[in-house]
Amino acid sequence: MAIVATLQPASAQNKRTVLGQEYVPTIWVDPDGCEHWVMDDGAEGYMTPHVNRQGIPVCRRGNVCGVMNSDQFFATDKYNINSANKKRLMEFFQNSTASAFIIAGHTDSRASDEYNMRLSYNRANAVAKVAKQTGARIADVRGYGERMPRATNKTAAGMAQNRRVEIICLR
Repeated sequence: MAIVATLQPASAQNKRTVLGQEYVPTIWVDPDGCEHWVMDDGAEGYMTPHVNRQGIPVCRRGNVCGVMNSDQFFATDKYNINSANKKRLMEFFQNSTASAFIIAGHTDSRASDEYNMRLSYNRANAVAKVAKQTGARIADVRGYGERMPRATNKTAAGMAQNRRVEIICLR
């Protein structure tokens, strides 16, 4: 709210003009299911007080409904999906009852953070592109790189688990 006071002579100081917009406290839900609130003073926060170790809010309406092992869907250091896997993904999105999806890409820790962020985002976008071709609504596409590992990056088996694209279904 903007408040503007005009300075006037002492005889008129009891008169003040206030200009601005009425601020209405509100609550809304993001596409990923996080509820936000805004107070009278404009301060914003999450209604869901839980966050994961990376500080990302844990929201209530979405669940991971599909995990794609990147080694099966993508060639090393690539983000193109072959036709057989496109068909599998299209069937998944066509048969899903979700109202929208969030696509999140992940990598292991073998490359630089910058490279992994870009690769994971490009892979998530490739999956989102297939989803859009089926008419699915994509709420968000995210690339987390190596920042949210599922397993240790010290073993080949752990790194394989970390190379994935998660599909989060929103109801």
